[in-house]
Amino acid sequence: QVQLVESGGGLVQPGGSLRLSCAASGSIFSIYAMGWYRQAPGKQRELVAAFTPGGSINYVDSVKGRFTISRDNAKNTVYLQMNSLKPEDTAVYLCYADLSLFRGAVPMDYWGQGTQVTVSS
Repeated sequence: QVQLVESGGGLVQPGGSLRLSCAASGSIFSIYAMGWYRQAPGKQRELVAAFTPGGSINYVDSVKGRFTISRDNAKNTVYLQMNSLKPEDTAVYLCYADLSLFRGAVPMDYWGQGTQVTVSS
């Protein structure tokens, strides 16, 4: 069974920083993509930042220059450093991973439960 566990959310003032972590555990053969989505009340879920299967990184335009995604492959962990936070960054941040459980298996998406990020004075 695969689990994705996020940590690092919380309440921060505008202009502040937070660092999110997401660790994937379980019987994992290979991770092809991994990253972060967010969902604010009344809005659609949007991709924030992610490593693609080809190894490149995608960011949504609204976070470019402020957020940085990184990873530790040995730990199956991805991080999201969020700087210069704005009230509009307030959302539940969800980690996802596109992975396979064994050689030859079709990759599937797995999701964490989410961590709340609130940016407010």
